[in-house]
Amino acid sequence: MAHVIPFRAIRPASHEASTIAALPYDVYSRQEAYEKVQKQPGSFLAIDRPETQFDSDVDMYSDEVYQKAHDMLWSWLEEGRFIQDDEEAYYIYELIMDGRSQTGIVACASIDDYKNEVIKKHENTRAEKELDRIRHVGTCQAQTGPIFLAYKSDDTINAVVDSVKTRTPVYSFVADDGITHKVWVIDDKMNIALIATAFEKQKSIYIADGHHRAASAVRVGFDRREAKGSFTGNENFNYFLSVLFPDEQLKIMDYNRVVKDLGGLSIAKFKDKISSIVDIIGTDTKPIHPGVKGQWSMLLDGMWYLCQVKDSDKSDDPVDGLDVSLLQKLILEPVLGISDPKVDPRIDFVGGIRGLEELERRCTLDCAVAFAMYPTSISELFEVADAGRLMPPKSTWFEPKLRSGLFIHDIR
Repeated sequence: MAHVIPFRAIRPASHEASTIAALPYDVYSRQEAYEKVQKQPGSFLAIDRPETQFDSDVDMYSDEVYQKAHDMLWSWLEEGRFIQDDEEAYYIYELIMDGRSQTGIVACASIDDYKNEVIKKHENTRAEKELDRIRHVGTCQAQTGPIFLAYKSDDTINAVVDSVKTRTPVYSFVADDGITHKVWVIDDKMNIALIATAFEKQKSIYIADGHHRAASAVRVGFDRREAKGSFTGNENFNYFLSVLFPDEQLKIMDYNRVVKDLGGLSIAKFKDKISSIVDIIGTDTKPIHPGVKGQWSMLLDGMWYLCQVKDSDKSDDPVDGLDVSLLQKLILEPVLGISDPKVDPRIDFVGGIRGLEELERRCTLDCAVAFAMYPTSISELFEVADAGRLMPPKSTWFEPKLRSGLFIHDIR
């Protein structure tokens, strides 16, 4: 049973939405964030990355930096750049990329459901990465970045969404990257009740993207419970900002690997080793996309090779059977000596949104070999999470990315 509740969103005034909406804070380096905010000072990135308001010699994790985020957030509300709805509501958030639409419900999910594993994760989090968002959320007294959740498609929710989407959206704009964003408000009691009841029937909900943001929001909630000593469970800090998408609408892109050297092997010896481990079923000087699970393509010395995993190496285990796990087990560790891809500086990861051309660029710049993966499926993600297991690092790349600043959850 999942507790997914409506809330009084702080959100942009209608004429400010396209200006405020920003890509997630963690897709930018410090310099990139600074340059972006210099060009677009009204972007929410200025609040999400408040170090952009200071000189580069200021510690980005200092108290004054987080306080700046707080001050800017609440001053934008006072100035009318943001509004806060008077009544609790759900919100519909549609993103359209390359003609493909995915539509989610913006709501607040329970920190208890996270703790009790009704909300399931598929990757570990690192404490040092959580700390920044813990301080950001705690100082701002607001959750500013929604967590990307997935659920098994429900006919009742679909019907409500389809009905509400016939109305005029409160926001509709195309961002600089070509992604269309549309938002509708669900504030009538009947539809709110239908959605709440439908989510209560969900046995599990899954974190698709935003594990660190989720862990940080949950930590702040439990810290506030402890500080208060007594609580009802209805306080805003008991819930975290989320956008929930039905599984049938989600698309996971490939998450590819590039390696800086061949582990001391010559090109010829490396190719011989690969040929003895997998079946090479195609070659080309042009990029080859793997076509099915159990395949990856390899770029080596200017040539693309389509590799097929042997049936004897495949596995029905939800983690061991993932293509990224098979690549690690068969090639990266035994041939290239990369035992822990989380920390090994010789390996890097390239999101599928950048295309196979990026792998070619890296192999002419600083890498010796690249592997283009077949995308992990949403059903594989669910299977791993349901088994209480974790995926290898960099197994999934979701597009399009949710924008920050369109919905803010006040936890005061």
